[in-house]
Amino acid sequence: MITDQLVRVFLVDDHRLFLSGVRTELSAPGTGVEIVGDAARVGAAVDGIRATEPDVVLLDVHMPDGGGRAVIGAIGRDLPKVRFLALSVSDAAEDVIEVIRAGARGYVTKSIAPGDLADAIRRVHEGDAVFSARLAGFVLDAFAGKASTVADPELDQLTPREREVLRLIARGYAYKQVAKELSISVKTVETHVSAVLRKLQLSSRHELTRWATDRRLV
Repeated sequence: MITDQLVRVFLVDDHRLFLSGVRTELSAPGTGVEIVGDAARVGAAVDGIRATEPDVVLLDVHMPDGGGRAVIGAIGRDLPKVRFLALSVSDAAEDVIEVIRAGARGYVTKSIAPGDLADAIRRVHEGDAVFSARLAGFVLDAFAGKASTVADPELDQLTPREREVLRLIARGYAYKQVAKELSISVKTVETHVSAVLRKLQLSSRHELTRWATDRRLV
């Protein structure tokens, strides 16, 4: 686990009062988080994220000029190491699925306790997919339902290295074990896993394993 350094976080929310409160809570001693910037609009968020290259972007789903999906779409490919965690008042299925498909690593609602939010940020930084408890079940069900209809072209879009990483992760290898097996760094493994999840529109290692098993890739 990543525990020796602060997780650098960029905040995106168009409600300034809420944004200020989140900044205050996450800046408290012991959270393991460092706030490196914030923005209330998509354009400013994209510029700020590019300038600071945070570990995690905590972002609202709905904003007047595009919201979380627009931010992820503008940043995701250029800065693949940046991870995104959605924070929203909405728990609607379409909002959750949309932002996860865009590339977010998790989705939590604004009713979350400050300590739990800091923990969710750290977990996303470490490579986990994180959801509020009431959202996790239907998210997994939604992607599981889609997995059975995934066509071969989705596998074809993966690079040879991404396929190797997919197979090892699906077999239960930890990131460090995958790195050792393929003689690459853990960070590179994380980047490949994020790319595979994004390309296959999956939300977790569990879903990745199920996807690979269904296609007899394990």
